[in-house]
Amino acid sequence: MNISMEKLLRKIEEEVQQAKLCAGEARIRERIHAIKALCELILDEGSTAEKTASASIPQSISQLPYEQSQKIKIDEEANGDSLFDF
Repeated sequence: MNISMEKLLRKIEEEVQQAKLCAGEARIRERIHAIKALCELILDEGSTAEKTASASIPQSISQLPYEQSQKIKIDEEANGDSLFDF
């Protein structure tokens, strides 16, 4: 579900106005929790967009043409091809 940022911000403004009109502390806290939930929704949507963007980067990189590099020449004293071969 894709909710626009403008709609969420309008809803936050409505909740703030209603919180200002509330008489009891419990009712104000309910409005504050609603505002918090809306803010978290905005932040979660932003992180989802970042994850989507970062997920698409490796795909685009993997599509780039590359040349296979030549094997590195190893000294005669080396035990094998791996860095961990001592």
